Amino acid sequence: MKTIAALEAVVTAVPFDGEPSAAELDAIDRELPVILAEVALLDALIMTIDRTPSELDERRIRRARTRAMAARRDLANRAGTVRSGGAA
Repeated sequence: MKTIAALEAVVTAVPFDGEPSAAELDAIDRELPVILAEVALLDALIMTIDRTPSELDERRIRRARTRAMAARRDLANRAGTVRSGGAA
């Protein structure tokens, strides 16, 4: 059995203050529209777990899926623009 005690100093060498870094907060801000759209989709799906979806429920789910896909697309397009240098 291997022990990890020798590696513990390497793993915990950098003190962790429990707060996200500025880069992590920026990433969350960029991904927030996707997160909110996916939460809305989950809400729409959860409402129909214990019953047959009505026409209104199906429409709500379809719209939530469309919003989530659009938010993912926009995030991917922004990430591609940043990586390619942003020149069009």
